[in-house]
Amino acid sequence: MTKSICVFCGARKGNDPAFGQAAIDFGQILAKNEWRLVYGAGDVGLMGAVAEGAQGSGAATFGVIPEHLMQREGGKRDLDQFIITDDMHSRKKLMFINSDAVVLLPGGAGSMDEFFEVLTWAQLKLHSRPIIVANIAGYWQPMLDLIDHIIASGFADPSMTNLFSVAQTVGEIETTLRSALNTATV
Repeated sequence: MTKSICVFCGARKGNDPAFGQAAIDFGQILAKNEWRLVYGAGDVGLMGAVAEGAQGSGAATFGVIPEHLMQREGGKRDLDQFIITDDMHSRKKLMFINSDAVVLLPGGAGSMDEFFEVLTWAQLKLHSRPIIVANIAGYWQPMLDLIDHIIASGFADPSMTNLFSVAQTVGEIETTLRSALNTATV
């Protein structure tokens, strides 16, 4: 059975070319492993880049976009499955329900919102899907430091860091996913 990987990432490319290259490369990794891309259905920024890498290499694609973002993010309609939702919450829920693992590539506030929601669900034991933070070029280090600060300040248990993995490269993401998908219960 094909595994589906939910990718949270930016609707912008960011200012480091490493981010865009990592998104394209990760899309290609999805195809290589016969994993399906589940993402926000945008045709811009890192969302467009990961879709480009995935589609160009033959990966199945599943995109979900809320109606109000169709113009802003240029909904990518040539996906294998393309769903338009009423709102952002429905988008996140549908993406998560249709995935076996979550990967956080660089992105903005929306990507952090998506990550922290699935992290909170894991903390509440609502799921045990693998969550991987792709710390490409150190992008997520300030967020990872904030999580350490939250723990050090007594607002979360140190076990919270066991709920996600950190990968520094696309190769590490692939290795972590391969291992996690062989042992994860969804």
